Amino acid sequence: MGKYAIVTGFFAQDDPSADGAVIGALPPRFGLMDDTEDRWKTFTERIQALNAAAPRGTRYKTVFFVRHGQGHHNVAEAKYGRERWDEDWSKRYTDGEIVWGPDPELTETGIAQAQDARRFWEKERGYGVPLPQKHYVSPLRRALGTWQEIFKDNDVLCGDACRVTIVENLREEFGEHTCDLRHPRATIAQNFPPPTYEFEDGFSEDDELWKADERETREHVKERAVAVLDRIFGTDKEAFICITAHSGIINGFLATMNRPRYPIPTGGILPLVVKSSENDV
Repeated sequence: MGKYAIVTGFFAQDDPSADGAVIGALPPRFGLMDDTEDRWKTFTERIQALNAAAPRGTRYKTVFFVRHGQGHHNVAEAKYGRERWDEDWSKRYTDGEIVWGPDPELTETGIAQAQDARRFWEKERGYGVPLPQKHYVSPLRRALGTWQEIFKDNDVLCGDACRVTIVENLREEFGEHTCDLRHPRATIAQNFPPPTYEFEDGFSEDDELWKADERETREHVKERAVAVLDRIFGTDKEAFICITAHSGIINGFLATMNRPRYPIPTGGILPLVVKSSENDV
């Protein structure tokens, strides 16, 4: 639909040369450059002003990209190292000690990371941080569990009417790695039931994308990210969006906006002001 770009000057992370390893998972104020008491009021007004002055076909939204907390597969990868993980262990389901496939849950550390993120949101809410008006999440349990720990049953951040849409295109790079093989729709619905958790239209019962002998390309991940942005900017009137997902697809979003990969840690939050234009951005 449109072309997408990151609007700079709002967050430390939106600088093309930003060092994610230095910035960390939860930088003060989500990385917002403005450190005044009324910072979020000013920020919201600036987003409103951008949209008010935008030419036809151009819109701005703030997207909070949340990476899931630590999963059992993260522990296994750290145990064996990236090379051995990619070449061998990622294609298995367990080593007899750690079970990472299919679709592993959060570790205790991962749950604690999500709870840290919840407290972080709550703190900034005291300064008026705009709450997400629409929530989207990956169908993998580590992402669903992270969203649940941060937002579900939290009157400060979400309220009784909080809903999140489960979107297939928000899953991690798929194929080969058993940790990225999702559970059937019925299993997901049993563990994350409606009305809080809602499947997008057309969500299949079985995982029709994962293949044991083929890893998804980064170019295809980028195409999935574009499809999600097209949906959000094409149908959502809301200006503040939350996407809870994975490092691979989050970096797919960055690739659509011509930005280098960003090493967001587990449990980290990456806020960006995104511009959509039907013309050049």
